[in-house]
This record gives sequence, structure tokens and C-alpha cells, in this order.
Amino acid sequence: MNTILLVEDDDTLNANIKLSLETEGYNVIAVRTAAAAEAAAPGADLIILDVTLPDGNGIELCRRLRKNIQTPVIFLTSCDDEADIVRGLDSGGDDYMTKPFRLRELFSRIRANLRRIPDIPEMELTAVEQKLLGYLMMNREHYLTREQILEYLWDSKGIFVNDNTLSVNISRLREKLSRSSGCGRIVTKRGMGYKWTDS
Repeated sequence: MNTILLVEDDDTLNANIKLSLETEGYNVIAVRTAAAAEAAAPGADLIILDVTLPDGNGIELCRRLRKNIQTPVIFLTSCDDEADIVRGLDSGGDDYMTKPFRLRELFSRIRANLRRIPDIPEMELTAVEQKLLGYLMMNREHYLTREQILEYLWDSKGIFVNDNTLSVNISRLREKLSRSSGCGRIVTKRGMGYKWTDS
């Protein structure tokens, strides 16, 4: 059973969406603030995120979450301005729905985003390997240069990867992934970089 984190400050809408999702068979964590969402996010398989929250902005929250998790995020908002949609997607969002919306469409988008998560059995990964795998999966089917990856992996909290160490980490990650059949793979193309492919 997939767990969905619902972040919506409107009490009525929050309760109605929660009930509908539970009827569809999802486990739902329903919260109304950015602070509560940030605390609950690591336990979710997918996040439905309102943009306007009483204690912050959903787009900024998404940026913060992306530093640690790669969970699919569907923005849910009453604003359909193109610039705001672009900001939401650029912040790390995977999808964007405007209110009012049809529940069947929401369910369809949830299923589509959940399908993008490979079924990878539990494996022991280092902090660098986890972050590397998450970044590649977040940009699946798109090549990332070594420079892009190194910039993403650098972390003021103490995670630092140089060029040689990156090669070692990619090699070790490939080895661990090879033990899990059908979970996707990392592709290398000279002059372009690396990409995650589900095939």
C-alpha cells in the first residue's frame, strides 16, 4: 500500500481528498502546514502539495525537500499562471494540477507518478550513493554531466565528492544495482555523461 502525504490547508478539501484517496486504497498522511509536511515527507511515497500554506510556500518547501528526498511531488493549487507552474516544476515538482480539479484525473496522475518509481529491493547504500541514485532517477532518461552531478553532490553538511570519487561511487552503485534484476540501470555516454533508464 502506497503512502501519500497530502498537504492542504483548506480543512474541507483536505478531508474530502483524504477520504477519496483512502477509498482508492492509499494510506494517507494529511497535514495542513509546511512544518508538518517537512516532518512527514520522508515516510511518503508521493506528495500532493498545495502552494499556499499558512506557514510558508509550497514551492520553497519542495526545494528544501529535494535536498534530501526524491519522492514524486504533485502541486495542487488554484493558481494557473504559467510562470507559477514553471516555478513549481523547476523547484523539483513532478506534476501540477489547478483547482478545481477532477478526482479521476488526480488518481490517474498519482498512478502515473508512482509508476515512475522503480521497484528496487532494499540495499545498503552510502549517503553519497543514495543522493547520486536519487538525482539520476529524478532526471531519468536525461544525461547529466559529471559537473552537474558533482555540483549536486557537494553538501555543506560534509558530503563532498571529487571527480575520482564520483567514478568509484558510480561503479559501486552499478554493482549493487546489478544484483537487483529489472530495477533499471545507469547508462554512460562519452561526452554527455550519465543517465538513469528504467529499461
